[in-house]
Amino acid sequence: MLSSSDFASASWELVVRVDHPNEEEQKDVTLRVSGDLHVGGLMLKLVEQINISQDWSDFALWWEQKHCWLLKTHWTLDKCGVQADAKLLFTPQHKMLRLRLPNVKTVRLRVSFSAVVFKAVSDICKILNIRRSEELSLLKPSGDYFKKKKKKDKSNKEPIIEDILNLEGSPTTPGPPVSPGLYSKTMTPTYDPINGTPASSTMTWFSDSPLTEQNCSILAFSQPPQSPEALADMYQPRSLVDKAKLNAGWLDSSRSLMEQGIQEDEQLLLRFKYYTFFDLNPKYDAVRINQLYEQARWAILLEEIDCTEEEMLIFAALQYHISKLSLSAETQDFTNESEVDEVEAALSNLEVTLEGGKADNALEDITDIPKLADNLKLFRPKKLILKAFKQYWFIFKDTSIAYFKNKELEQGEPVEKLNLRGCEVVPDVNVAGRKFGIKLLIPVADGMNEVYLRCDHENQYAQWMAACILASKGKTMADSSYQPEVLNILSFLRMKNRNSASQVASSLETMDMNPECFVSPRCAKKHKSKQLAARILEAHQNVAQMPLVEAKLRFIQAWQSLPEFGLTYYLVRFKGSKKDDILGVSYNRLIRIDAGTGIPITTWRFTNMKQWNVNWEIRQVAIEFDQNVSIAFTCLSADCKIVHEYIGGYIFLSTRSKDQNETLDEDLFHKLTGGQE
Repeated sequence: MLSSSDFASASWELVVRVDHPNEEEQKDVTLRVSGDLHVGGLMLKLVEQINISQDWSDFALWWEQKHCWLLKTHWTLDKCGVQADAKLLFTPQHKMLRLRLPNVKTVRLRVSFSAVVFKAVSDICKILNIRRSEELSLLKPSGDYFKKKKKKDKSNKEPIIEDILNLEGSPTTPGPPVSPGLYSKTMTPTYDPINGTPASSTMTWFSDSPLTEQNCSILAFSQPPQSPEALADMYQPRSLVDKAKLNAGWLDSSRSLMEQGIQEDEQLLLRFKYYTFFDLNPKYDAVRINQLYEQARWAILLEEIDCTEEEMLIFAALQYHISKLSLSAETQDFTNESEVDEVEAALSNLEVTLEGGKADNALEDITDIPKLADNLKLFRPKKLILKAFKQYWFIFKDTSIAYFKNKELEQGEPVEKLNLRGCEVVPDVNVAGRKFGIKLLIPVADGMNEVYLRCDHENQYAQWMAACILASKGKTMADSSYQPEVLNILSFLRMKNRNSASQVASSLETMDMNPECFVSPRCAKKHKSKQLAARILEAHQNVAQMPLVEAKLRFIQAWQSLPEFGLTYYLVRFKGSKKDDILGVSYNRLIRIDAGTGIPITTWRFTNMKQWNVNWEIRQVAIEFDQNVSIAFTCLSADCKIVHEYIGGYIFLSTRSKDQNETLDEDLFHKLTGGQE
């Protein structure tokens, strides 16, 4: 028989600090425990000893030295490795966090500090009524990010607290499986698809989101434009290296907020991280579309992405139009909703789906890949040669372009055949100057081949440009996305076309507008205020009839058509190289860019990727592509885990389909992004 002294020697004292919710100071509680006590039993002992009756269900143990949560309550202390010297904290898993949204509004809400960030973001998006949470993530900005903002607020004598939308009463605790994001084809719309206002009667039926209609409007409506002074305060000219440093702050999706050193009530940025916006639907996505529009708007205004002056004016006209409509929409009462028989609509959709659309054209599409044939001008840049375009007869078939000296020689050998799979396609357009050019950067063994094509008119440009964009992704003109792409390009060109015949806006409207709010500070400095206002109103004539949500979607589309769209930059050192380069990560490719000149050196497509891995000891990412191409690089501006997660995340997002009805394979995400560290 064991004596009581023998039994006591197998147990030991453990000190646990308790985070009392109602008291400022943490208290130490000493417990006598043994190694075979499981974590759940330890928590039970702790609560019994504290002897305060309250709901302890959200509390868990945090091990400070190991920087981890003890969430497996059935594990024994021995199995966890907890000994007498362990510093444990008994603390709530859900804590307050301040999030700066893309529309520069700050929301304060309760977030899980113990769940991995991927799950925490999913819960946050449920509260904010944003579908497709996998496209967003949390970014911890550099130390001076918010300081600049506060200086600005002091000069305006406005306390920063006014900006915060408090959603404190809405903890992101696991709710029922039906979240506000989930919908079926027959579900009643949550938002008016024309103006983005909440459809009040349905908000309460289909949403477990705690957003009131008022809060929902704050998130779904565009904010009034910032003053030019505020813009100038926020604006910082950034080189590619500066942009690369900004991207160092993305949190690791596979670890919790607490494990990454995030403090209670800290301020983080909630941003769209991955630039593949799946299934944008005005009926359900008013908040998502508005936040996307705002992220795009700030990227343009602060010149985080480059665009031409002509494009800047279109963005300005759309912003002006959206801000006018948003003001009028907020003052109207939208109680009279148009009754739509959703079941009827769903049945007609199903009918079209079952009939397979237009069956007559289906066979044609399979057997006959369209081709383009026309006279275009071509130019290849060489040193010390002036830009001289020469006319050739071009044929575009499959994913390649062949050109001949003239049409008669079409059956013979072409002068050259260009394979566009994996190439970069950059628009080179000035509508006012009737210049419709396409710049092609075609990957070759030692870098990129640069080729310029010049079209005669809009229609020719739209057809060839759309064909080039599809070919770069490995698709032909037989693909169903070809015609919509042509129409998209044409509509964008028409928006650029400043119609001299259109009536000039009244002087009253010009006086009413503050044009410097809608363009970047650098662009505003180039023009006088009146001249800028007149040019914005001129461009506005082309979009004046657009409904609110369509204007936001058009802004997002125009942003997506910019050459630099969707590129996230990192400073890296390639294996074997003696100098640093910029790595651009996009949804379908990686680009090596010269850090000094900003010129792309090589492109690698994800479709050609065979495998990628990380050597965690030397923090090096290694990637293998088809045709025995392999690259390796170390990350200098960020942890290599961030870049690795970006690549894996984009590959994960490419596996989504509408058939899944929004159930995400979270395990697959962690498998592709975790890197088995």
